[in-house]
Amino acid sequence: MGPQRKWKNVNIPFELHIAFRYLIAKRKQAFISVISLISTLGVAVGVMAVVIALAIMTGLQQELRDRIVGSSPHIYVYNRAGITDYHAEIAKLKQVPHVTGAAPAILGRALVSAQTRTEPLQVKGIDPTLEPAVTDIKSAILTGSLEALAPRNEDDVPGVLLGKDLAATLGVMAGDSINLTTPEGILTPNGRMPYPRRLRVAGTFSLGLYEFDTTIGYVTLDAARRLFAKDGADLIQLRVDDIWSAATVARSIEATLGEDYSAQDWGSMNRQLFSALALEKIAVSLAIGLIVMVAALNIIASLILLVMEKNRDIAILKTMGASAKSVTAIFMAQGLIIGLVGTAAGGALGAIASRVLDKYRLIRVPVDVYQVSHLPFTVVPRDFVIVVTVAILVCFVATIYPSRQAARLDPAQALRYE
Repeated sequence: MGPQRKWKNVNIPFELHIAFRYLIAKRKQAFISVISLISTLGVAVGVMAVVIALAIMTGLQQELRDRIVGSSPHIYVYNRAGITDYHAEIAKLKQVPHVTGAAPAILGRALVSAQTRTEPLQVKGIDPTLEPAVTDIKSAILTGSLEALAPRNEDDVPGVLLGKDLAATLGVMAGDSINLTTPEGILTPNGRMPYPRRLRVAGTFSLGLYEFDTTIGYVTLDAARRLFAKDGADLIQLRVDDIWSAATVARSIEATLGEDYSAQDWGSMNRQLFSALALEKIAVSLAIGLIVMVAALNIIASLILLVMEKNRDIAILKTMGASAKSVTAIFMAQGLIIGLVGTAAGGALGAIASRVLDKYRLIRVPVDVYQVSHLPFTVVPRDFVIVVTVAILVCFVATIYPSRQAARLDPAQALRYE
């Protein structure tokens, strides 16, 4: 028997030719073909499940990260000595490498009331001209504008921008009035007492995160000073040219501007969230990866059955001069063909399914629980390559034992009772 066999006008090694013949069994050995088909489907389903699971977790991570980074500054800078002249602080911080935008902010808590509803509110005082340089608030506005925050005349009250979900809960829209109550209240002969202040709804916004759209309200910096009895800004917000360098820039600010300055980047402020998502991604991948292991066991079972079924054929091959290495290669090739076909089909189906599910937003989820209205799917090339490589490797390992058993077969023993 020559080292190669011509198969459909293509010269291929005879080991591979025989492996294909065994996979496409005749009617008498149809049972073996069915098991091989089931093994291939098992690998395909396992790979597809892992690809889709990783796409869900990656998509959710990226979606939450993009929305958090878009609705919040990349870095918060505090000055222990206080910030009375925020223009001077901004000029100083803009000299730091990689900083592309800076804006002041005052943060405080209040209760907002309208009609018969009262809700908690995180009030953020901003400079309407500088805020768009550090957050995506301008593009997130649905009704009204940032300019409408300022009083329209001497008799007008300050404006407030509310998240669309909070505005819907309160039953208000642009132009309506609300009452805002802060712990600082107003100064009376008996001290400071909580007192509701009337504000005008200057518009609504949607930053894409349910938590932000239900809890945050924007006012001007001057209005925030009066509401919370403050003389200056609480902090300076920064945006950098690369979100992944935010931690490095934050450390450089503390190192170069002195001990009075402290800085927090977006990653450290959301570390628990992203750590939990990363851990969940690993856990889900390992759990679903067991499907591939089950498929590998199917490959082992099918190859063992095939070896038992083909004892006579193996003995004949050996008596005709086939080496143990060639016999091993035959069954390894068969297992690898199952693994390659199953992995290719599963990888393709997983990528296509992820694309369709993401494009048409087919899986809806509770927005108040997951912060997003639908599950996003993102297939990262690196993750895809890792899944495919590991699946093929597992299938290859599954062929080792049955192939070695076939190679050890004694032709004399196998043919004795034939």
